[in-house]
Amino acid sequence: MKLAGLAILFLFQIDAVDLKPETLQAFERYVAQAEQKLNARKTFLWADESPERARQVQEGAIVVQPTGAKDEVAVTNGLVHDWVGAVFIPGVTVGQTVRFVQDYTPEVVDSRVLSRDGNDFRVYMRLLKKKVITVVLNTEHDVRYTEVDSKKWRSVSRTTKVAEVEDAGKRGEHELPPGTGHGFLWRLDSFWRFEERDGGTWVECEALSLTRDIPAGLGWIINPIVRSLPKESLENTLRATRTALAK
Repeated sequence: MKLAGLAILFLFQIDAVDLKPETLQAFERYVAQAEQKLNARKTFLWADESPERARQVQEGAIVVQPTGAKDEVAVTNGLVHDWVGAVFIPGVTVGQTVRFVQDYTPEVVDSRVLSRDGNDFRVYMRLLKKKVITVVLNTEHDVRYTEVDSKKWRSVSRTTKVAEVEDAGKRGEHELPPGTGHGFLWRLDSFWRFEERDGGTWVECEALSLTRDIPAGLGWIINPIVRSLPKESLENTLRATRTALAK
C-alpha cells in the first residue's frame, strides 16, 4: 500500500484533541512577549540585525530561521512555533507590495474580505496544508496595516477562528467546531514589516503558530505536519510573494 494510503488509515487512529484554555492562554502570553520584543528591536528589519543575513537576503536568498534556539516551544498540551523570514523584492515600491499582500495570500484555496474599515480587515481564508496527508482549515483573521512613514509599513494578523474541515470538497463536507479535531493548527498570528530601499522592497514576517503536541507512537505522521509546515509555509509565502511581484 502506498504511503499516502497508510497515512489516511493512521489519521483515523489519531486521537482527537481539544484546545484547552490553558494551552491558548500560554500561546497568548507567548505572543504578547514576542510582540514586545519585536517592538523593542533597535532595527526596523530583522535582517538588519546581522550584516551577513542582510547580504544574503539582498542577494536573493529567502532566509527563514526560528527566533529561538529550538524550532518550537512546548506549552501545556501544545507546541508554539515561532519562525521569522525575510525576502528582498527588487524593482517594486512599498505601496505596490502592501496593496498586493492585502489582496493575495499563498497556500489559500479560497478567501474573501468579510469587512474593511480603512486599513483594518476581517478576512476569511480556507487553508490547504499538504504534508503526508492533506489538512483543510477554515480560518478567520483580524488584520491591521499601519503606515510608519512613506517608505515603511507594518501589519499584524491575528486568527480569530480556526476550524478543521472534514471531507473537504465532497458532498459530506463539514466544519468541526473550532478547537476540536486533530489539532494540526489552532492559532496563527503573524507580524509583517515592509521597507522600500536599495531599489526594491524588503519583506519580513514573523509567524507564530500553535499546534497540538506529538502523541507517542505517531510521530512519523504528526511530525511532518506539525514541525515541518510552519517553516515551509513561511518560505513558500515569501517566495510566492516575490515571484508574483517580480513579474
